[in-house]
Amino acid sequence: MLDISLVVFAYLLGSLSAAIITCKLMGLPDPRSEGSRNPGATNVLRYGGKKAAAITLFGDMLKGLLPVLLARIAGVDDSVLAATAMAAFLGHLYPLYFGFHGGKGVATAMGVFLGISWPVAVALLLTWVVMAKVFKISSLSALIAAVLAPLYMWLLEPGSIFISLSIAIALLLLWRHRGNIQRLMSGTEGKIKA
Repeated sequence: MLDISLVVFAYLLGSLSAAIITCKLMGLPDPRSEGSRNPGATNVLRYGGKKAAAITLFGDMLKGLLPVLLARIAGVDDSVLAATAMAAFLGHLYPLYFGFHGGKGVATAMGVFLGISWPVAVALLLTWVVMAKVFKISSLSALIAAVLAPLYMWLLEPGSIFISLSIAIALLLLWRHRGNIQRLMSGTEGKIKA
């Protein structure tokens, strides 16, 4: 019963949209109707500013991290921990409260990885930062980090079920970024503004 409760809680928490809630509380337009129409930190940054984007980023990471930490405290086995992590991530992508239309999942995935393996999370963050410095494109930086996530997990958590988890998350991130990939290929993807 505990296992099921953790997974359900993770999905319900993941379903909360930090972007939508933050914009509503700060009197900003709904992110689903502005910019890229994606309820995520990058889109909020475009029209809401750095403060709103930072709050969104923190909120989305937290909802990925908290359920995993709770599952760790509960002492569940790795399979339940992985299921809890995936439930939080899927909650962000397909939120119950917002018609199953969520964000792309980068920040929530980072929170999940932080709870699963902080060395992997650090490696992913460093990858994003370096790629963002080089290419100045948020989506490309996120996609490169996503593709490398299974490799980092394999190197830093060898033989664990979390390798499969990281592959599943990477594939979903690629799928959610398919529009960005098309724009990257056509050279029309927006760059990070200073």
